Amino acid sequence: MTGDLLSLDGVSVVFKIGGGLGLIGAKHVVALNDVSFTLPDKSEIVALVGESGSGKSTIARLALGLLRPTVGKIMYKGREISDWLKVDKERFRREVQSVFQDPYGIYNPYYKVDRFLYIALRKLLHINDAEHARSLIVEAMRALGMRPEELLGRYPHQLSGGERQRLMLVLALLIKPRLLIADEPVSMIDASLRAIFLENLLELKNKLGLSCLYITHDLITANYVADRALVLCHGRLVEAGKSEEVIRDPLHPYTKLLVDSMLLPDPRSVNVSSVASLDVRRLSELKPERGCVFRYRCPYAMKICEDKEPVLNDVGRDRRVACFLYSDQTISTQLG
Repeated sequence: MTGDLLSLDGVSVVFKIGGGLGLIGAKHVVALNDVSFTLPDKSEIVALVGESGSGKSTIARLALGLLRPTVGKIMYKGREISDWLKVDKERFRREVQSVFQDPYGIYNPYYKVDRFLYIALRKLLHINDAEHARSLIVEAMRALGMRPEELLGRYPHQLSGGERQRLMLVLALLIKPRLLIADEPVSMIDASLRAIFLENLLELKNKLGLSCLYITHDLITANYVADRALVLCHGRLVEAGKSEEVIRDPLHPYTKLLVDSMLLPDPRSVNVSSVASLDVRRLSELKPERGCVFRYRCPYAMKICEDKEPVLNDVGRDRRVACFLYSDQTISTQLG
């Protein structure tokens, strides 16, 4: 057993598209390429940030046991998740909970939201007494500032997106998981309710001591809730460090692009960073077959970036970056 709660060790995921049952004629898409990181066994929120298509949701599915890696290992508490699902699936489902992007799709529209919470309590905590279950639900809702008298007894479509998402946090407060996987949890709810959801998430972190993998493309919310940030680009981890430092002083050109986009005060401004000025419709076509995954968009790309793929290097305390701008190998190669 290790001191890590969740760990990815050299994880790659390759999807086959087309080609029937065999490999002939099939196209392969690399969703993740040799990704390694850990969430220590302590109360912490780690933000996994990147553009759409960078591989963030693939990591969420891996962490929940909904997908197996093509290569590498993904472990929870030192044991591969596939083993957890074979040996102790119920405990794993109880300890690892999720909040998905769509606050409506997870509910059965034919049942009131109460049923969703009751079923979870019965299956995961074996609470069969309906009156006891209701008292626990009411207490949890009030603890997070929700009004059970107004929300219980309603159907999902009668609640706002923010209310449906906050009920997922109510479930977490009831189940008390050790790890919460939040995949773009505020991207589909009103801006006015995002702050409430994020405050509730921080409350859960403090009350339950849980860890959270907070997956988002929004560095503003990541900076608000996260202790650490991991930056993902085309399935590769390119920067890691304390969230405040990564956002205040980004090192990788890709992270700088994300930060420049976040800080742009006026979308009509002509002072747009050259890094962020490419046609976004072509970004999916700009993933090179070899070398640095960001070199087609990088204003600092060098010859070495065409031939070799940079690895994550330590560049300070709790700070890592995968870029030849910060590699001793670059200096010797350019001089040679």
